[in-house]
Amino acid sequence: MTRISTAPPQELTAALERLLDERSRRALAERAARISALYRSGGTTAQAILCEDDALAYALYRLPATYAATIHILGRLAERAPDFSPRRMLDLGAGLGTASLAARALWPQIDENALLDRSEPFLALASRLVGAALEKARIVAGDLSAPPELGAPFDLVVASYALTEIAESSLDRAVDAAWANCSGALVLVEPGTPRDHARLMRMRARLVAAGARVSLPCPHSAPCPLQPPDWCHFSVRLARSRDHKLLKGADAPFEDEKFAYLVATREEAAIAPAPARLLARPEALKHGLRIKLCTAAGIEEVTVAKRDKAAYAPIKKKDWGDEIVPGETPARE
Repeated sequence: MTRISTAPPQELTAALERLLDERSRRALAERAARISALYRSGGTTAQAILCEDDALAYALYRLPATYAATIHILGRLAERAPDFSPRRMLDLGAGLGTASLAARALWPQIDENALLDRSEPFLALASRLVGAALEKARIVAGDLSAPPELGAPFDLVVASYALTEIAESSLDRAVDAAWANCSGALVLVEPGTPRDHARLMRMRARLVAAGARVSLPCPHSAPCPLQPPDWCHFSVRLARSRDHKLLKGADAPFEDEKFAYLVATREEAAIAPAPARLLARPEALKHGLRIKLCTAAGIEEVTVAKRDKAAYAPIKKKDWGDEIVPGETPARE
């Protein structure tokens, strides 16, 4: 994969810094700790984000990671489908417009963004943070499981870290609404936990039953071959700013964000899936590498010997989540 910057855009960082100058960082850190504890205990955004200061604390605490994961996934889509050129985008559970900014960084030709969220503090802060970058953005208050009329379907629909909060009883309606509003590619991004992967597989099955083609990360639209306790997830590394470290009470200059995702496409806009994809980082052995692949035939573990230079050299450069194209697949040993 061509490496892309996972850092939030400069205009967003500058806007956040201007808002920070008006507030106590210590007070925001205390808010961020409360919000994080509430989310970890199963709380919802409606319970956690009660005012703009809460939304700002959340932005400093979580926005870098959600942006990094989202632009990484959209970069995978751009890599797999270089001719995909969306002009209209729907950002579901938009929060602070993170997914919209990530999409614009990859597809600057997008000239219409609709940001849908039911959190008034998030939408109020989003209008201040992304106003300059998304001048024509349409900010809409609404629920993902029963969205208002949004007009013609969109080329690109993204729900980033949004469906994880939807109740089980409303999840099918939310997925159906997202698919109904999509004319091209639907991108679902969720936390990289066993619980969220299981829910994502439920959404995947429903989308396939509705006629969707699975384009990423899977190499097929058949049922997922992974069996519990295993689950499909990936990781992206991001740098921490000084304020990010302060709010997290952390010293490490980076963090690894774990995520699960799915890209489903309409038949008429179908994007061919990769022949195979790495489900983990290559494991170094004395005599080579062991890799775990998801292929159209199922899960395969392959050992790549150092002596097989033609196979070893390209595989050594691969990372977790990278695709394996014809000619790179090594022979089993």
